[in-house]
Amino acid sequence: MPPYGHLERAKRAGPVGGAPASAHAEALPAPSLDSKEMSFPATRLRRLRRTDTLRGLVRETELSPSHLIQPAFVIAGEDVREEVPSMPGIERFSISHLVAEAAEIVAAGIGALMLFGIPAAKDEAGSGAYDDEGVVQMAVRALKEAHPDLVVMTDVCLCEYTSHGHCGVIRDGGTEVDNDVTVELLAKTAISHALAGADAVAPSDMMDGRIGSIRFQLDEEGHSDVPIIAYSAKYASAFYGPFRDAAESTPQHGDRRGYQMDPANAAEAVREAELDLEEGADMLMVKPALPYLDVVRRVKEATGAPVAAYHVSGEYSMLKAAAANGWIDERAAVVEALTSIRRAGADAIVTYYAKEAAAWLR
Repeated sequence: MPPYGHLERAKRAGPVGGAPASAHAEALPAPSLDSKEMSFPATRLRRLRRTDTLRGLVRETELSPSHLIQPAFVIAGEDVREEVPSMPGIERFSISHLVAEAAEIVAAGIGALMLFGIPAAKDEAGSGAYDDEGVVQMAVRALKEAHPDLVVMTDVCLCEYTSHGHCGVIRDGGTEVDNDVTVELLAKTAISHALAGADAVAPSDMMDGRIGSIRFQLDEEGHSDVPIIAYSAKYASAFYGPFRDAAESTPQHGDRRGYQMDPANAAEAVREAELDLEEGADMLMVKPALPYLDVVRRVKEATGAPVAAYHVSGEYSMLKAAAANGWIDERAAVVEALTSIRRAGADAIVTYYAKEAAAWLR
């Protein structure tokens, strides 16, 4: 059976109106109506794109507020509410203002919040991260009292709490993060969050073995029902800059490439995800989202586990900047971006646009 390309089919069909394409066009035999070679004009995919209702009937990917998680920054102090200059529309809140902001998040239809803390003081060991009276621990208690149905997830990492800005303890006299000592402190941090009432903990540090250690400690301390959302594939990305402004977590020396993933690697992300599942993770996360949609897809297909993707600060700020300059339609571009993350396989999306997008989607 001879192959027919689009040019040959166009010749057979001829221009609209039935006139020959040219006086010298080669006459090709028209295929029979039951020919398997025949697609156009019998097949016209545009038929189901004609109206919004038709498009909705065949839409393959759903995006709704229930898929979105709003990140929030809580800062030590009283009556603090300050905008992050590099993230228009995003603020850092003291606890009372955070509770009020959470009411707006809930009213928008967002059911989950990811909490990041900025302490009053930092030290080499990041002790504010696992202080039972730390800013995140107190914020969790306040949020759960005011909004018991809001799912409060907590970031489990030391970078916001260390004086050097790295995600763990630096070895004496060196510059390298000590993996195993850090894992012990991360487990301690997760326990303190669970005791405060956190609905889920989300380790974002990328230390080896931390999921197994946290799962063991949670179970031992009576928190076996607290899920772990593992940042399984967190890349050493250039898109984190605005977040580091917001969380005051820029490394004071070196960088994080020794523990975060190389952006060139995808198969390694699958290995990381599979290891986290073996160690007790309940949901896997890929971060950032848009530059790593292929990784989202690979992790989802390889594991079949629930997958989240983090639409990070740099992605958010680029869209905001382009919209402020009138270069894009912000609403359309954001919904398209978030839909693409869902289409790639993400079950949930952590995004600074959650509250705004929810209003657009409802």
